[in-house]
This record gives sequence, C-alpha cells and structure tokens, in this order.
Amino acid sequence: MNKGDLINKIAEDANLTKVQASDALNTVLSTVSDTLKDGKKVTLVGFGTFSVNERKARVGRNPQTGAEIQIAAKNVVKFKPGKELAEAVN
Repeated sequence: MNKGDLINKIAEDANLTKVQASDALNTVLSTVSDTLKDGKKVTLVGFGTFSVNERKARVGRNPQTGAEIQIAAKNVVKFKPGKELAEAVN
C-alpha cells in the first residue's frame, strides 16, 4: 500500500473526500515528523511508538575495494510496534 492507496482507504472508511483525507494524513505525518525533529517520542496506543536514536560515527568498509571509510553520525527513526499491532500481524 502506498500513500495514494492509504488516502483512498481513509476517504472511503471515514466518508471524506480524497482532498480532506489527504489533508488529514499529511497533517498527521508532518506532526509526527516535527515532534521527532524536536527529539520527542510519538506514542499511538495500540499501534506503536516512534522515537529518534543517535547513531554514532563509525568506520565502515567499501565492499568493492575493501578500503576503510568513515561513516558519519546521524539520527535514525526507530519504531516499536504496540501490543495490538504485533498481535494483529501474527
């Protein structure tokens, strides 16, 4: 399922227009993104928790040449599924 499919499903299930469903989805996604940028967690009870973890700089290896390369530190998004979601997919 891609974003367009999700918008169509939201519009159908919530009896909204596709524009309204798109606006609602975009608002949710931007709010989650902005909250994570601020270093805070987003918890959706039953669905899961989004958080940001800092990945430290490290030395890697180019698989083609075998040469060592420096991999820069960066923030990565982590998702931990909630109990209901985990049970729903099993």
